[in-house]
Amino acid sequence: MATWGTYVTEVPLKGSAEKHYKRWKSENHLFPDAVGHHIQGVNVHEGEWDSHGSIKIWNYTLDGKPEVFKERRENDDENMAVTLRGLAGRVMELYKVYDVTFQFIQKSHDDIVCKITLVWEKQTDDSPEPIEYMKLSKKIAADMDNHILNA
Repeated sequence: MATWGTYVTEVPLKGSAEKHYKRWKSENHLFPDAVGHHIQGVNVHEGEWDSHGSIKIWNYTLDGKPEVFKERRENDDENMAVTLRGLAGRVMELYKVYDVTFQFIQKSHDDIVCKITLVWEKQTDDSPEPIEYMKLSKKIAADMDNHILNA
């Protein structure tokens, strides 16, 4: 039986939760310019940039190696959350389930966090836990913060 789990972490941010949510919901095409050391390309495969249910293909680098991630988007405007549901790519070779949610929470005027929740299930018992993918998600959220502040 394969192993499953959930990782949850928070990344402190500056700026506003609304700006961060907008960037993650509808401005993914800006990611290569903003965090090109992590994300080299994002393309819409089906739907529109900001549409719920759209399918996007991400080209990114993990531990110096290029990878591809195909995901179906779920947007939750009320909670300012974007969920990327894995469909294909390297992560789906390792995991049956790979869903990562980025939720932007304005705790107070100067206290904003990106709550990242990664739900996963291994393809096989030999598949590694997605620790490196969670680290990458945290780095992307933190590095995007600098770009949003300077935009």
